[in-house]
Amino acid sequence: MRIVVIYNSQTGFTKRYAEWIAEATGADCLELSAGKKKDLTAYEAIIFGGWACAGSISKINWFKGNIDKWADKKLIAFCVGGSPIDNPEIEVALKQIFNESEQKMVNTFYCPGGFNYEKMSAPSKLMMKIFIKTLKAKKDKTESEQEMIKMISSSYDISDKKYIEPILQCLK
Repeated sequence: MRIVVIYNSQTGFTKRYAEWIAEATGADCLELSAGKKKDLTAYEAIIFGGWACAGSISKINWFKGNIDKWADKKLIAFCVGGSPIDNPEIEVALKQIFNESEQKMVNTFYCPGGFNYEKMSAPSKLMMKIFIKTLKAKKDKTESEQEMIKMISSSYDISDKKYIEPILQCLK
């Protein structure tokens, strides 16, 4: 099966997962800017990866805009974020990214990555600082919120190759 993995990565976690998937499947691996220019008709499976951003996937609109054109292909979208895999909010967010008909055509997955403040863009860093400050100021924080403050207050990496297994199974 000819497979292409197209990704958008801000700090390197999504790129790492895209490369792991490409390595495991023999797929071509392209940054989004190159993927947009490539003729994808020869591929049987198109995988798009982006980082989790405000309950969606960064740059997902490019992928969504082509779903109908790729109706004869296996379509997979994955996002990489800072939450552990067992965060119940992930499944809810993934279901909201695609409408009902798109969900029938696209398999979606989540891969835990982390935070790398050193590689983050200035607007993203600022957004995170504001979010952390807001959380810290909140009275009666839940245990989950307290844990989140600890996690996202500094850079960390929870990525692992094992998280691509469901994607690889989907391709079989």
